[in-house]
Amino acid sequence: METKNNKKTIRAWAMFDWANSAYNLVITSTIFPAYYVAITTTETNGGRVMFFGKSFVNTALSDYALSAAYLVIVLLLPILSSIADYKGNKKIFMQFFTAIGALSCCTLYFFKADSIELGIIAFALAAIGYSGGFVFYNSYLPEIATVDMQDKVSAKGFTYGYIGSVLLQLICFVFVLKPELFGIVDKTFPARLSFLLVGLWWIGFALIPFIVLPKGSPNAQKHDHDIIKGGFIELGKVWAKVKTMPLLKRFLPAFFFYSMGVQTIMLVATGFAAKELHMPTAALITTILIIQLVAIAGATLMSRLSGKYGNVRVLIMVVVIWILVCAAAYVTTTSTQFYIVAAVVGLVMGGIQSMSRSTYSKYLPENITDTASFFSFYDVTEKLAIVGGVFSFGFFEELTGSPRNSVLVLAVFFVIGLVLLFSLLSAEKKLKKNMEFSAV
Repeated sequence: METKNNKKTIRAWAMFDWANSAYNLVITSTIFPAYYVAITTTETNGGRVMFFGKSFVNTALSDYALSAAYLVIVLLLPILSSIADYKGNKKIFMQFFTAIGALSCCTLYFFKADSIELGIIAFALAAIGYSGGFVFYNSYLPEIATVDMQDKVSAKGFTYGYIGSVLLQLICFVFVLKPELFGIVDKTFPARLSFLLVGLWWIGFALIPFIVLPKGSPNAQKHDHDIIKGGFIELGKVWAKVKTMPLLKRFLPAFFFYSMGVQTIMLVATGFAAKELHMPTAALITTILIIQLVAIAGATLMSRLSGKYGNVRVLIMVVVIWILVCAAAYVTTTSTQFYIVAAVVGLVMGGIQSMSRSTYSKYLPENITDTASFFSFYDVTEKLAIVGGVFSFGFFEELTGSPRNSVLVLAVFFVIGLVLLFSLLSAEKKLKKNMEFSAV
């Protein structure tokens, strides 16, 4: 395999983020949620839709679809990561999930008010493609960068992702805001064209990492169990190893709880604004663009702060900000207030994702060979957090009649994560003190 810290390899790796982050921005964060709320909300239906004969609150249905998609990923990843570790072919799985995600986005071009089932299924499959590819993408990090470079390389990936997604969003922005310039009369066409462009952008730019990246390092150990059972056995082995690592076993529960909040807010923010604040699509897209641009600076800033104060202290600071974001979102009633909250979200969004990934990578022993299994465990933890967080958000909206009450539930998740991070900080200090004592 190539030498670590190879600039060409790192740039190619980061381009995968450039390719698929367009999905994250256009499909989960801006145009799709606004389009979905618009075509499923009428004076007569009260924001409820029929899905295979059953009635749902429209935004709750999309939340449930995402929860189901990520639950599928949770069940699949141990098996797929096991295969990737055994054979060292993680790049094949990146390609497979990219194809699923990109083709699903292209399928959304046909999504209209009379085809809710098609739209929701394609929406869920796109989420599976996006999240499935990321576990193998993440597992390349310790293979392409040394420990001292992982914070910087991780931040580079997120930065590429934000820049690439913003560029495509700006292209889509023109169609959505000025359809008359292109002679477009069908009001649904600009959004549907955006979904098609996301799919083409995704699969097109993903060719760069697919050409440059190595296929992945196989685990040379002998395996006596079958592939399907072996995936879960490997996951169990990773958990057994994690329990012997004093810092990692404290980091993962904290990561799980604050991720329930972070990932859910990122996925439901646009639907919340469209529904509660009645913000037009143009205003929502502008807001999310602001978030993306601020997030570029946020990811870089957090990387630098971690070098000065340490990863855990920076994560504690960021989670406190997220708690304040939840409190502010609960009382937000105007577009101006939402813009302010969105700017703060942008600052901490990229930072907490990048910092979490690099912190986990730092806590792994340098000599491990089954990186895909360890990062599968990381991604299973994150995906379970999404399942729980997004489902809770949709459930409490249906239960109470307002997504504002769901925001308070997310605040509770952040508070639990904060308490666990303080426990991790205490363990880190204790371990450092013991090492200094042993050295003496």
